[in-house]
Amino acid sequence: MPCTQPDIPDALPAVLAGPLLRRVEPGRLVFWLATTGEFELTLRLRSRPDGAVRELPLDGSCRAIALGRHCWLQLVDLRLDEPLPTDRLIEYDLQLGEPGARQGIAAWAPHLLNDDGRLPAFAIRSRLDRVLHGSCRKPHHPTADGLLCVDRLLGELGERVEERPALLLMSGDQVYADDVAGPMLVAIHVLMRRLGLFGECLREALVEDSEALLRHPACYYRREELLPASGTGGLVRERIFGGVEKPVFTTAHGQNHLVTLAEVMAMYLLVWSPTPWALVEMPMPPLEPELEARFARETECLTAFRTGLPRVARALAQMPSLMIFDDHDITDDWNLSARWEQTAYGHPFSRRIIGNALVAYLLCQGWGNEPERFEALLDEVQALTARPDAAGHLDCAAQDVLIDRVLAHDGWGYTLDTQPPLLVLDTRTRRWRSERNLGRPSGLMDWEALSELQQALLDRRAALIVSPAPMFGVKLIEAIQRVFTWAGHPLLVDAENWMAHRGAARVMLNIFRHSRTPGRYVVLSGDVHYSFVYQVSIRGRDGGPQIWQVTSSGVKNEFPQRLLDWLDRLNRWLYAPWSPLNWLTTRRRWEVVPRVPDRRQHGERLWNGAGIGLLELDEEGAPRRIRQLNADGSPATEFLLEDEA
Repeated sequence: MPCTQPDIPDALPAVLAGPLLRRVEPGRLVFWLATTGEFELTLRLRSRPDGAVRELPLDGSCRAIALGRHCWLQLVDLRLDEPLPTDRLIEYDLQLGEPGARQGIAAWAPHLLNDDGRLPAFAIRSRLDRVLHGSCRKPHHPTADGLLCVDRLLGELGERVEERPALLLMSGDQVYADDVAGPMLVAIHVLMRRLGLFGECLREALVEDSEALLRHPACYYRREELLPASGTGGLVRERIFGGVEKPVFTTAHGQNHLVTLAEVMAMYLLVWSPTPWALVEMPMPPLEPELEARFARETECLTAFRTGLPRVARALAQMPSLMIFDDHDITDDWNLSARWEQTAYGHPFSRRIIGNALVAYLLCQGWGNEPERFEALLDEVQALTARPDAAGHLDCAAQDVLIDRVLAHDGWGYTLDTQPPLLVLDTRTRRWRSERNLGRPSGLMDWEALSELQQALLDRRAALIVSPAPMFGVKLIEAIQRVFTWAGHPLLVDAENWMAHRGAARVMLNIFRHSRTPGRYVVLSGDVHYSFVYQVSIRGRDGGPQIWQVTSSGVKNEFPQRLLDWLDRLNRWLYAPWSPLNWLTTRRRWEVVPRVPDRRQHGERLWNGAGIGLLELDEEGAPRRIRQLNADGSPATEFLLEDEA
């Protein structure tokens, strides 16, 4: 039963993060929030413009899971007997406490109020005629935050519900568990202590538990040293804590890789809400001079990131959001090959690192997508966190069992029966592993998962598909990845694309050709840190399927500009329509027509800039307008469609 008077220190706020609006349907509302105790919750709804008010106690509709002495995750999954109206603004107030002593959003989260002082509001759209989408939000990247575009758009639209997007689709890398700024890691540790987040043991590591990790000299910027340096441990370090400069696609990661469940949970709170930042500071730990300069640069970027969080939180409170993981939500190159899996999961410490990040994804992202699918796993999480020992540590064996169950779960993807139907693909955990060479990249979905996808598409007129990695990517970049794979180094260039595995690619392309699958597809993707639009059809076939590959990346990330310019130009020259190189590709029977962004010159097709994608669909489920809303505040970039190009 909820505690009506939770024992919370005066210095702690009642609500740490949220509410995040996750699902809205006429008969169902789903909210996620993090609190410092269990509270009696009441939801008040007011329809505009008629002003009708409904007050709904949430007893029996809310599940709370403790993650520390003063941290609870709560999911409200409210089923309504009387359906809510569609295409109308509905204000809401989530009130905490008993009747007569309730506090609403204006009291505990005034930053969620709109500029006119009104409460947050949502709309249940009758069609998916407009959707926002994006991926790759790295807090310490020097670009502006693309989620600010969502708040800006909602403010501009005001009461124009018919222009309001139906959903925000987050297609991967909502957090970077493997690439954390030094000051962010300091803030994470301070927040862990303030909230009393539960610790854990760490088997076969150089530190015995989470407290020893925080005391270790390698805690900041040297975490790659915490795995054994010889035998299989050396391979684990290479796979999980790589931290190497990669040719063509450059990344530096791993030095501050999150390890414990408490670290990952604190990270989620800090990237989604301004409130926890009021509880922490970011003092510089003892560092070498060159790292001191890096810490200072990262602090500057994070300070700008924090400034935008009130508006980000306001957007997430008003725009229903659905999510799916990609690699950085867990770790870089997650499940890239069978050999990667053997190495990473074969060591207890790296298995724990990966498992902790996936448990955190379950609690902070997956839970709100389709709550009913995770009941059994959540029961196990609740049983684990309900019985910490006297030191506040979770039971080590029980945590290992939970991680085994979470890693074995195969229901991360999901489908919504909307108009058009929405299919969100898990391209990370059900992979088509290479049988000839364990080091070659795995297919992004195995044969069974692809068969299920085909069954979900049969006899549909149109479909909206979320694939974290583009199904139809840039041919030159895929060719570079293929060369490095042939040379035995797929990890150096993140060789993960749909065409990297011949079997998976052929099955996917055959699904599109099937006579009973839709005639119109829109594939929304991210991952690559640049944005582009391709229109795809079968060569020489009239009336065949029309596919639009719409990629928006990153929300707060960008590709190295000069490198992308060269790759863009070379791709245009080497893979022109007349080029014989096209016949060497897996999709040689398909005609791929790039749609040019309106603000580029010389015919380049790739747009490099942090922001969020905005897709508008016509009544047949085909794109009517495709834009990239730019985080820097510049005018939106529009991709010119066929009749405009």
